[in-house]
Amino acid sequence: MDAFWISTAVIFVAELGDKSQLMAMTFAARYKARDVLIGITAATAIVHLASVGIGYWIGDTFADYQGTIAIIAGVAFLGFALWTLRGDELTEDEAAKARNSAGMAIVAVGVAFFLAELGDKTMLATITLATQEGWFGTWIGSTVGMVAADALAIVVGAVLGKKLPEKAITYGAAALFAIFGLLLILEGAGAF
Repeated sequence: MDAFWISTAVIFVAELGDKSQLMAMTFAARYKARDVLIGITAATAIVHLASVGIGYWIGDTFADYQGTIAIIAGVAFLGFALWTLRGDELTEDEAAKARNSAGMAIVAVGVAFFLAELGDKTMLATITLATQEGWFGTWIGSTVGMVAADALAIVVGAVLGKKLPEKAITYGAAALFAIFGLLLILEGAGAF
């Protein structure tokens, strides 16, 4: 159960201010919010299932090196903190593709999100979490965290028509990644 809650929180925070949220708002302007959420959920579940498979394999294969894996994971989370501070923007070309995508809404959103998430920080964070936590809880938690963050973007965008306070979210998310990273490094150092 810890894997679920940790993954939900970490991925929710990682998704705040991410270009996927901007894509969700853009798709919601064109399609029904329900269809956008279904497409996001399907794509996220598939990408994060692959992510936890990779992370679980790494954690299982190198089980004798859990301290080292924890330190590497901690350093990765410090990197995610810096990545978050750098920011992530939706280019005009990506926004145009989101607005003008053809086909059924769920398929269009699902394919766009699947492709956008490959190699994204939420995918990498999910892999990292799965090296330390159980794969199933990490998968469900990371999927719930991402869908919740994107649903929040759709609701806030629709209700307020304004962006979330970007700097506060960026600094808060970066701080949480840094704290989580430092805790992992301390945990890994304690294993030696």
